[in-house]
Amino acid sequence: MQADLNVILPEIVISVYAMAALLFTAYTGKDKMAGLLVWLTAALFTAMALWIGATGQGTRTAFGGMFNDDGFARFAKVTILLSAAAVLVMSQEYMARRNILRFEYPLLVSLSAVGMMVMVSAGDLMVLYMGLELQSLALYVVASLRRDNAKSTEAGLKYFVLGALSSGLLLYGASLTYGYAGTTLFSGIIASADGQAPIGLLLGLVFVLCGLAFKVSAVPFHMWTPDVYQGSPTPVTAFFATAPKMAAMGLFARVMHDAFGAIVGDWQQIVALLSLLSMFLGAVAAIGQTDIKRLMAYSSIAHMGYALMGLAAGTVFGVQSMLIYMAIYVTMNVGTFAFILSMERDGQPVTDIKSLNMYSKAHPARAMAMLVLLFSLAGVPPFLGFFGKLYVLRAAYEGGLAWLAVAGVVASVIGAFYYLRIVYYMYFGEEGETLETMRSPVLWGLLMVSAAVMLVGIINMFGVEGVAQAAAATLVN
Repeated sequence: MQADLNVILPEIVISVYAMAALLFTAYTGKDKMAGLLVWLTAALFTAMALWIGATGQGTRTAFGGMFNDDGFARFAKVTILLSAAAVLVMSQEYMARRNILRFEYPLLVSLSAVGMMVMVSAGDLMVLYMGLELQSLALYVVASLRRDNAKSTEAGLKYFVLGALSSGLLLYGASLTYGYAGTTLFSGIIASADGQAPIGLLLGLVFVLCGLAFKVSAVPFHMWTPDVYQGSPTPVTAFFATAPKMAAMGLFARVMHDAFGAIVGDWQQIVALLSLLSMFLGAVAAIGQTDIKRLMAYSSIAHMGYALMGLAAGTVFGVQSMLIYMAIYVTMNVGTFAFILSMERDGQPVTDIKSLNMYSKAHPARAMAMLVLLFSLAGVPPFLGFFGKLYVLRAAYEGGLAWLAVAGVVASVIGAFYYLRIVYYMYFGEEGETLETMRSPVLWGLLMVSAAVMLVGIINMFGVEGVAQAAAATLVN
């Protein structure tokens, strides 16, 4: 029992912190503590990420194989915690100025982070569901944080209703899988599926895939994403676009390889189709968007398509390419949303893309940093985003999915249009009412650091390539 608790110690620490902070704030000044709690939570996340990254070695299991602590889980957890810390830090001033900073916000983010950490370490269908629901329930609440705003409450309600539907699909798939495999443990499922899987098990796999596809915003389960991204407070949207995406892709890879790794041929074509549809819908639907948050929603759908391309390869290199892609994607999104958070006029947030007309004239440094991030999101060489796409395209080609790699290149060319359109507005748009910029050193710092990573990272990716390779090797065996 002691050994099991040692394995889940990071999760226990964050959970105890969230509950203790909740009790403390309930008996004190409540929202007066919100700003301090944001910084404390971000500091705890950073400390936990460093602890997991520095002390984790080898592969350990807990509770009879229901929880895994391996290189793959640690890579995902470090990415989740660091991105969540960055989003918390950059949201504090924005939310405080608009009187929407509540003490519940950092605590709900803490609980959702625990759910994400459980998701990527799950070794059992029940643990998977517990982690998924802990993450989701917290996110439903933060989506509707602005109770006096119709769009925010609508976003929370849509996310909740559609999330409940996806959870139902996932549970039905899990029950079918249990019925045919006789166990909920991933190790037992992969043993029962060795060779020829029964049709019932394949049906269970399809339903589980549907539930997971919703969590990563893959087409055709993407319908919640644009409305939730647009309606949620911008800092919450920034959170949705980073840590939960990494967690969902980590869980996707965990289930596919740990539970259904013996029948790669059966799920490869489904994941490839999800990837293809996501890339093209994300690329085409974003072209007509005028709201930058809605545009980023379709952008995330397309990017999840590229990440799924790596997973569809069904190989160690495929998982490695997916991990590298997600790490780069999360970094790009942190910088991009730091820029979006700074967009305002007369003290009010602005999300209309045309408001960026001739932005470079008033704020040349910020415009240049945003240009780097947009080019990187579009996959333009020599920025880091290009190498992320190169990895997943190579994984698909080497995995026998050359057609998917070709489709990925076509979708990337189409998608480049809406990123370059923002650059056009910033540098060559019509002169008009100037856009102000929120004078926040935190937002400025995260924007510049993120842009710098896209430039400097092309040298050796800060060692992420080697770490991702080792992490992928622990999952695919």
